[in-house]
Amino acid sequence: MNLGVIVYMLGWIMKVEGLLMLVPVLTAAVYREKEGFCYLAVAALCVLLGLFFSRKKPDTSVFFAREGFVTVSLGWVLLSVFGCLPFMLSGEIPRFVDAMYEIVSGFTTTGSSVVSQVEDLSKATLMWRSFSHWIGGMGILVFILAVLPMAGDYNMHIMRAESPGPSVGKLVPKIRVTAKLLYTIYFVMTLVMIGLLLLGRMPLFDSLCMSFGAAGTGGFSCRNSGQADYTSYQQMVIAVFMLMFGVNFNVYYLIVGKKFKEAFHCEELRGYLAIVAAAVVLIAINVHSLFASWGLSFHEAFFQVSSIITTTGYASADFDKWPEFSKCILILLMFVGSCAGSTGGGMKVSRVMMAFKEAKKEISSVVHPRSVKVIKYEGKPLSHDMLRSLNAFIILYFFIFFLSVLVVSLDGFDFATSFSAVAANLNNIGPGISGVGPMSNFGGLSDLSKTVLIFDMLAGRLELFPLLVLLSPGTWKQTWSALGNRRGRKGNLR
Repeated sequence: MNLGVIVYMLGWIMKVEGLLMLVPVLTAAVYREKEGFCYLAVAALCVLLGLFFSRKKPDTSVFFAREGFVTVSLGWVLLSVFGCLPFMLSGEIPRFVDAMYEIVSGFTTTGSSVVSQVEDLSKATLMWRSFSHWIGGMGILVFILAVLPMAGDYNMHIMRAESPGPSVGKLVPKIRVTAKLLYTIYFVMTLVMIGLLLLGRMPLFDSLCMSFGAAGTGGFSCRNSGQADYTSYQQMVIAVFMLMFGVNFNVYYLIVGKKFKEAFHCEELRGYLAIVAAAVVLIAINVHSLFASWGLSFHEAFFQVSSIITTTGYASADFDKWPEFSKCILILLMFVGSCAGSTGGGMKVSRVMMAFKEAKKEISSVVHPRSVKVIKYEGKPLSHDMLRSLNAFIILYFFIFFLSVLVVSLDGFDFATSFSAVAANLNNIGPGISGVGPMSNFGGLSDLSKTVLIFDMLAGRLELFPLLVLLSPGTWKQTWSALGNRRGRKGNLR
């Protein structure tokens, strides 16, 4: 285990977090809020500790996938621990478990909250909650790779560990340039959304919060009513951009490069849009009796489908009051999720499509045992390693899901609450149904349930494996043995 690189990268994470925390500091200064001092103190602490841990440039020649997974997992835990401190110091979310839940929900772009009255929070805290979505959407380490002047194989290992989806492709040969391109697209799309919301006369503060949340496909709102009080134009801008941020960013790179045929030939994109279209039509028909016109029915259906499939979690209406058929569709969309390579969560459309193709092949092999069929995705045959990884992910995913439901059910809530709470957190969505619906919150859960859901949020955002590698005893066995032998040799020399 190359601890030198891991510690060095953790130091950079702390420095970057300290600098990013100046955003709520500036917000507090504008609104003259005393909470800004709490953010400033934690920002200074992060920068000082970051400078200490990153003072020595390490040897990157020995750095493998295991180190990449550990770096990313520890980085996200460290990011969350320091990110929740201002909540506690300001007294706005005084308990550690609640503060940790809130910030992990922010960084993982989940958007589920333990706060019942968000409008009682300071503007600085509201900004930090929403800005944490934007930070976590593309990934803090992807940002660091874009600015850190280091070379080596560790770049790809880190990016693969943090990026969502079954595989990670480089847009260009150099990972650092790829990271820069991704963040450029991300930044420009966010700016365009802010501009369009301002054109629709949304207040600047709301425009920033809504755009940061939609870009990261998170779900924190700065209003108790969610997005219900916004105009139809504002809701439509939010819905369209949620859908856009749920698309694989490689598609936008192809569009910018004027490779339109390749971009729209993407199998996952076509599947994603087909699922959205089908869900919108079915829900609009099902909820028509609840709204004054067909136009309004389709508007609400489109907003909510965009919100759930992209795992953003915004709500323009209380969909917990919709018919069971519509709620079932939304629950299914929670599991499907957005496209690989987007800022969204869930299992990903690509994995669902691959799983269906594999199932189809197995059925075909039973009917025609002598036939030889190759599973193709995006025009390329899927390797045995890819299928093995897919099956392992699905098995682990549902094992963690049902185990989490079992633990959360100890709180005594109804099955719909326990089931949807885990689905909403593991898939990084935000609201569930019943007791954790869009107009409710997660504050009533026990500390044990919140801790389990914190794990689920991190596991879901990091695609399970990095966090499981971090917690695996085998990951650290050789490291501790090596450290023990080193100490033994020093003792013998004495």
